[in-house]
Amino acid sequence: MYALELAGEDDEFAAAEAASAATGVEVVAPGLATANAVTDRVRTLAYTRRASELVGKTDASVESARVLLEAGEHDREATDANRKETVAVRARDVRETAGVDTQRAERVLGQTLVDRGFAVDLDDPDRELRALFSADTCLLGWLETESVRDYGTRKPTDRPFFQPGGMDPLLARALVNLAGARPGATLLDPMCGTGGVLIEAGLVGATPLGADAQRKMARGAAENLAHYLPADADWATLQGDATHLPFSEDSIDAVVFDAPYGRQSKIANLDLDDLVSGALAEARRVAGRAVVVGDRSLAAEARAEGWTVEAEFERRVHRSLVRHITVLDDADADSVGLD
Repeated sequence: MYALELAGEDDEFAAAEAASAATGVEVVAPGLATANAVTDRVRTLAYTRRASELVGKTDASVESARVLLEAGEHDREATDANRKETVAVRARDVRETAGVDTQRAERVLGQTLVDRGFAVDLDDPDRELRALFSADTCLLGWLETESVRDYGTRKPTDRPFFQPGGMDPLLARALVNLAGARPGATLLDPMCGTGGVLIEAGLVGATPLGADAQRKMARGAAENLAHYLPADADWATLQGDATHLPFSEDSIDAVVFDAPYGRQSKIANLDLDDLVSGALAEARRVAGRAVVVGDRSLAAEARAEGWTVEAEFERRVHRSLVRHITVLDDADADSVGLD
């Protein structure tokens, strides 16, 4: 099993995203989850920082962690018989919920490993032991992989083409992961705006396709995609109507879109309700999975168009705006490449 260090404040949302890169994900304490198995896609997760091979779980005390570590099997992997394998211990009091002295935890657990024949190297260790304390729980694990935290390089205001209202890349990454974006999959954003969702889909290896009712937005999204994605990446944007898409049935793996908010009630001569309903119907025609965002829940409209609501989440942006995220599935649709 594996220990997952979650990011953000909404553990259920983080766990749902983590399930795109791991199996059997279960939140076990604030900021912590376990998983039966993980894939290399953990590196692409927005709201999981690290995955560690689990040594064990115990209560949140340094003494219990030491006993757990002493009871475990810890094979030394150094191939050079003339040197000891080096380790470092990193302890966290997750969200300051456990009240544990993390420096003492590192000293005690480090000494336990030294007694087992390891050497300590805090700068460049061969292996890193993570001691994760949260509320009344402690997870011990050997660090397996970390997510790449480069979202600050893709702020909406720093893109070649910018318009107000662009989505933060951290949230955009989580949405495409929830939708199932990965190498071999095709993801469509039929209201692509400046292309924030498409950029994140392309960076995790999916083929992003975007449409927008405004030609300048479709062109601007293309400019941003060309800037951030590899030169050999496959992608396309076009001016188009989200309620009448130029794609055949079941030709797309997943759809993600951020619906216009109340102040944008008229687009392409449709009122907002008709636009959302039409977009949901078209999304179900071309794909078997979708993640939609609105300033209110779109679950009722989605069910009316034949979707099954898999999950709902809320993400507060500021005092006057809460994004409602709805994860949708169509059990009758043919999967094109999400396995």
